[in-house]
Amino acid sequence: MISYQTEGVKMPDIKKKETTGWIKEVAACYGKRVGEIAYIFCSDDKILEVNRQYLQHDYYTDIITFDYCEGDRISGDLFISLDTVRSNAEQFEQPYDRELHRVIIHGILHLCGINDKGPGEREIMEAAENKALALISL
Repeated sequence: MISYQTEGVKMPDIKKKETTGWIKEVAACYGKRVGEIAYIFCSDDKILEVNRQYLQHDYYTDIITFDYCEGDRISGDLFISLDTVRSNAEQFEQPYDRELHRVIIHGILHLCGINDKGPGEREIMEAAENKALALISL
């Protein structure tokens, strides 16, 4: 089950049913099934608090993914800062909806086993994001 929640922000205007189907489709591309996924849309202040408290990182980010996967079933809590999504959309000259969906699927791709911190991994993640974004009409 995929849930969409907010903490201190207005729920973004996403088509939940379509987005949920898309997430399941992308996960299936990696041989994964969707378990319990919770999206928590929040502010920069909240994501900084989560980053400090749980990861000991003192910086803002667009998404923090807590991985609770078991076997081929992906599960996790995904905190998304709508403030950072908006500023990234402006910085990269992307429509807000596209950037939001990129971040939504970014967390799923992490749960599917794709990393983005090591050498060459960022490019692999970007390619996977673009492939996933091609599957949804925004």
